[in-house]
Amino acid sequence: MTARGDRILGLFLLVLAVAYGWAAQQWPEPFGGAETVGPETFPTLLAIVLAVSSLYLMVKPDPDAAWPLGRTAGELVLAVVILVAYAFVMEPLGFVAATTLAVGTLAWRMGARPLPAFLTGVSAAVVVFVIFNYGLSLSLPAGPLGGE
Repeated sequence: MTARGDRILGLFLLVLAVAYGWAAQQWPEPFGGAETVGPETFPTLLAIVLAVSSLYLMVKPDPDAAWPLGRTAGELVLAVVILVAYAFVMEPLGFVAATTLAVGTLAWRMGARPLPAFLTGVSAAVVVFVIFNYGLSLSLPAGPLGGE
């Protein structure tokens, strides 16, 4: 990819960061008033990091970077498809199940054996769920196991 391609990608990612940050601010205010840490905090932080990274990519592009070809490109496309699917199945399946599937599949595609990959996925999902739901009091989708 040329420096021009990096700048175009940086611009696309900046637009994505602004849209993502704006969407994060649309969350309704939690019951009981505004909090310092609410449901919009983590997505807002991600949007800021993405915006800063995209600006860096536009200002200081890599002049001799090459796009991956063949199998590597296919694996990258598959990873993007998995992450998009993850966003769509989060609500119906719940955080733990969706995260287990996404992390397990990505770890498996990166070379881990299937059983350790999915054990890593379920471990990561449960730890993050406990931290967010009980440590930070930020609800994540429980899915069908939530008893709703």
